[in-house]
Order: sequence, then C-alpha cells, then structure tokens
Amino acid sequence: MTSAEIRRWPVRGLLGALALGLSLCSAMADTPHPVVMQQVTDWKSVYGVVQPRREVPARARLGGTLEMLDIIEGQEVEAGQVLGRVVDLSLEFRLAANAAQLEALQSQLDNAQSELTRGEELLARGVTTVQRIDALRTQVEVLQNQIVALQSEGRVITQQLAEGEVLAPIAGRVLTVPVAAGAVLMPGEPVATIGGGGIFLRLAVPERHAPLLTEGDPIEIDTGAGAATGRLARIYPQIENGRVLADVEVEGLDARFVNARVLVRLPIGTRDAILVPEAALTQRFGLDYIRVGDTDPREVVVRIGERHDIDGHFMVEILAGVSAGAMVIVP
Repeated sequence: MTSAEIRRWPVRGLLGALALGLSLCSAMADTPHPVVMQQVTDWKSVYGVVQPRREVPARARLGGTLEMLDIIEGQEVEAGQVLGRVVDLSLEFRLAANAAQLEALQSQLDNAQSELTRGEELLARGVTTVQRIDALRTQVEVLQNQIVALQSEGRVITQQLAEGEVLAPIAGRVLTVPVAAGAVLMPGEPVATIGGGGIFLRLAVPERHAPLLTEGDPIEIDTGAGAATGRLARIYPQIENGRVLADVEVEGLDARFVNARVLVRLPIGTRDAILVPEAALTQRFGLDYIRVGDTDPREVVVRIGERHDIDGHFMVEILAGVSAGAMVIVP
C-alpha cells in the first residue's frame, strides 16, 4: 500500500460517516401522515359588477328649456342640491297676466265697496231700496271671491316656476348627464343619474346554482390589488334570462368606476376529497410523486387536482394514485 492510499483512508471514512449521518437525519425528519377523506368546498367563478346601492334619476319636474346645467359626470352632490334650471316662458306670461287681472279686479272691488257704502247711507235716509243694497253686496262678494281665485292661480304658477329647478334626489356621485344646456325637456325627463348609498357587487349567477346559494355565505373576491372576502347580502327571487341576481357586500371596494367587472368565487356545494400536504409532492419529468408507506416508504405516481387552503395549510387534492388510509411521508 502506497503512502498516498494510506492518506486517503481517513478522508473516505469521514465522507462515509457524514453520508450515513445525513441519511439518518433525513429519515428522522420524514413524518408519515395518514390519508383521510375531508370535505372541500366547490367554487364557481363569475364576474360581479360594481354598482351603487341606489341609482336614482334627477328628473325635470317642468317642461321647457334647460337654461342652466351646473354638474358634470363624477361630481359629488348633496341631497336637494340644484343641478339645473328649466324655464318655461309661457308660465312667466301667465303670471304677468294674472297680476294684471288682480289689479283690475282690485279696482272693481274698490269701486263696488264705494258704491255699497253710498247705498247704505242712502238706505238710512230712505232714498234707495233694500234690493239695490243686496245687489251691491253681492257684487262686492263676487269680486272678492274672484280675487281669491286669481291669487290661488298665481300661487300655482309661482310654484310651477319654482319646480323648474332640478334637484338632486339623494346624496352621491353624478353617474350620467344625458342632456346639455339649451335642450328642450318634457316633464319627467331625466337630467342626470345619481348613485349613492355606498357600493356593492351585483352578480348574475346561472339558475342551476341558485338553490346552493345562501344569504350570509362568504365570497372570495379578486379586487386586482389582492384577494378579499365579502358576504352574500341579498338574493333576488326573480330569475332573468336564466340567471339569478345577487348582491355582495365588500369592505374597501374601489368605487372609482361604476359597472367595473370583478372576478368572484361563489361556494356552490361541498364534497369529500383526498387531501395531502403540498410539501409531500415532488415533480420529475412532468409527473407528480408522493412517498407512501410506514416502514418501507416507496414513491408512487399520483394525479393531482385543485389546491385548497385548509385552516392556513395548503393541501392538494389527489384524484388517483392514493386511497384513503395510506400513510404519506411529508418531508
């Protein structure tokens, strides 16, 4: 034996001992876990639409020309705020005519009251008759009633002119303004649409999944900035075009864009599945392997399914290759 071979012996022995120690540590670190059936939730991915809780049109109460429009899309408004003004010139002419008629009747009433006063003086001296005085009193009462009627008509016209102001029905944000200043409007025609009362997600779910939905269910939402959780607040009873409408409440939902689409995952049922820890899987040549067995572990090829988060632990569903009751080795 040469001196070089003698020097290599300690090195070989050290490497062998090190390899044996690593294998023993690896074997001690591997932990067998029994495979059991667990209940998992099936999810249906749909798109929800961001909508305000209340969407109310601000309508013109008076027909005429839109003289002033003081809003734009996206503007925040308060309830009762003046958004625009509709003018009807015929009402102003009617109000002027009403004022002229009042002046004429007031003059006639003053003259009739003077005639009645003189007639009563003549009646006291026996110069005129009682019938003449009754006729004068009737004339005064008729003129007084005509003045009251014209005053009431004038108040109606004044109220109609005041209704030319288009008011915001609720506090919120202006969503649409379909008209412009100078447009001719009919009574009841919308001038703007106001969205208020907060926002929510409206879903249109296929009707076959409707019996599986329950108010209060948690809903997973992809907001674009990360995952969020909402609550199924309302399920509408009417089915439209084969779909059921439902509302989801979400805290911190981006309200900058109304009718924006957001991906939502709905729970539509539960089922039993075989789940193993994700750490137990290894991949080689496009195949998935797990080690099974208690005393003599061996690798088997499995077919995996969906990934699930069970109480903060990531588990993978096994579709084929392992049955319930087997022992899975988790590194």
